[in-house]
Amino acid sequence: MFETLTERLDQVFKKLKGRGKLTEKDIKDALREVRLALLEADVNYTVVKDFIARAEEKAAGQEVTKSLTPAQLVIKIVHQELITLMGGGENNSLKLSGPSPIPIMLVGLQGSGKTTTAGKLAGYLRDNKKRRPYLVPADPYRPAAIEQLKKLGESLGIDCYTPASGEDPLQTVAKVREQAREKDFDTLIFDTAGRLHIDEELMEELRAIKELMNPQEILLVADAMTGQDAVNVAKGFNDAVGITGIILTKLDGDARGGAALSIKAVTQRPIKFVGIGEKLDAWEVFHPDRMASRILGMGDVLSLIEKTQAAFDERQAEALEKKLRKDEFTLEDFRDQLLQIKKMGSLEDILGMIPGLGKLKGIKAFRPDEGQLVRLEAIVDSMTATERRIPRIINGSRRLRIAKGSGTTVQDVNRLLKQFSMTKKMLKQFNKRGGKGISPAMFAH
Repeated sequence: MFETLTERLDQVFKKLKGRGKLTEKDIKDALREVRLALLEADVNYTVVKDFIARAEEKAAGQEVTKSLTPAQLVIKIVHQELITLMGGGENNSLKLSGPSPIPIMLVGLQGSGKTTTAGKLAGYLRDNKKRRPYLVPADPYRPAAIEQLKKLGESLGIDCYTPASGEDPLQTVAKVREQAREKDFDTLIFDTAGRLHIDEELMEELRAIKELMNPQEILLVADAMTGQDAVNVAKGFNDAVGITGIILTKLDGDARGGAALSIKAVTQRPIKFVGIGEKLDAWEVFHPDRMASRILGMGDVLSLIEKTQAAFDERQAEALEKKLRKDEFTLEDFRDQLLQIKKMGSLEDILGMIPGLGKLKGIKAFRPDEGQLVRLEAIVDSMTATERRIPRIINGSRRLRIAKGSGTTVQDVNRLLKQFSMTKKMLKQFNKRGGKGISPAMFAH
């Protein structure tokens, strides 16, 4: 989402490289370009004005230390201000203390991704906070809303309340708390109704639900792709209902990023989570410092480590290392490694977390082919167990059968076998040098 902004800021900082001292004019010129870059990224005008004023104040009179060049000094100031802008230093964790069950209310316009977000939040609370969430559909106006939430619950293995025919949201609120206590659920996630735009009827209903339910959190689900409209929507909901935090969806899209950079400053409410795709695990806790680093092309090593730890099982990794040392690495192991990489999210997102990679020449033209992983998986699945263990037996007729079974071509099968052979050789060389903790999937291109 921030690719254009990252490029613009990088150009600004490059102009300062090689300078021995920063003059007042240098600072003003650089921050003027930062201002233009932020405005082009659809950041709120007042927010940009305040941002530049604070940055100018910090930069004025600062001398370049031995460890900082003029460019690094400006980058440091812009980095600090981006963190502040997005809510750095504030506690953005969910409030989960109090009498059980804890109610959480999701609000937002139609199409912002509220129902999918309810499922993602439930999965996050179960897996990361060891909670027992209960999904509650409180939108009787959109025919598919209840069914959609039930299906999401089924796919996650999380229970979902079923409203009676004609039951309105206030009746649902009254019934569901008792039912949750009986079934020992400790967290209620209410997926409330949305509209195409803010209207008083919707706000009245939300205020009534809030009064009856007394939620610990009222989280606005806002579509990051709508830019300044998302900021206006957030302000409208906050003024009418009083939100406690924001979940930005579609942060993996190609919008300019103005919502993520403006919404906290305008509403004075923290961004708590971001949706980075349609899959139920495409979800991240929002960290202002990490997001600021990504925007400035510094990568996001901490998020990359967390994704890796979540996707790769330690015992499996140890077993795989033993296989590699004994030269027993099979096509089945190769496929399992690819599946684990898929769990980490989009390849493009993963690459963006590696510091400095976004600044490499030609990297912008490189777009990982997600479909290639699907094809590789299909090819290996079309092999027999013996073929996966002993790939050298795969002759011409076997290759044709595998290609037909996986819906690919013989050339695709040949390419996979060649990749596998090369990977084994590279891993053998790496292990001879005492390499540890390497993933075979790193060599799959």
